[in-house]
Amino acid sequence: MMLKKQVYIIAFLLFVHFNFAQNHAQTFWDHLKQHCDQAYNGTITQAPENDSFRGKKLVMHVRHCEENLIKIPFFVGDDKSRTWVLTFSDGKIKLKHDHRHEDGSEDKITQYGGESTHSGLASIQFFPADEQTCQLIDYACMNVWYITLDEKSFTYNLRRMGTDRMFSVSFDLTKTVEKPSAPWGHE
Repeated sequence: MMLKKQVYIIAFLLFVHFNFAQNHAQTFWDHLKQHCDQAYNGTITQAPENDSFRGKKLVMHVRHCEENLIKIPFFVGDDKSRTWVLTFSDGKIKLKHDHRHEDGSEDKITQYGGESTHSGLASIQFFPADEQTCQLIDYACMNVWYITLDEKSFTYNLRRMGTDRMFSVSFDLTKTVEKPSAPWGHE
């Protein structure tokens, strides 16, 4: 009986070790890269009533993929000012928001975001606001962005901790759409 108990303990410890040793960020990254050069329609799933994105066509385009860099323009109607920039380094993913004017110049509020604090899960990555964001946009210091990814959807989310502020847009990965032209400031 004692031997059986020891076998269970060893099996449990091996399970825990391999589960935590697995880099979920790498799995998430590899899954996202499968969508390179594809575009998808999105739907607002949660936002304030007066949100300016409501009623507009929403498209994400996994446009630029390198080994450790993915750029995903997010179009809101005719506005091509937003690009999510994801970088993968040391087993973690960083999310930045690249905002441009129509002439391609950077907006005064750009390159904000955060870095995952650990490898996350294969289907979700969290990005708490980093110091650069806190200095650039003081009210965004309590932001946590997170992206969920599965076989059917990619969902971009923003939650401002301590408030009711929540924004979520979900993209249907089961149906590609026509690829849009380049976002502002990119060729």
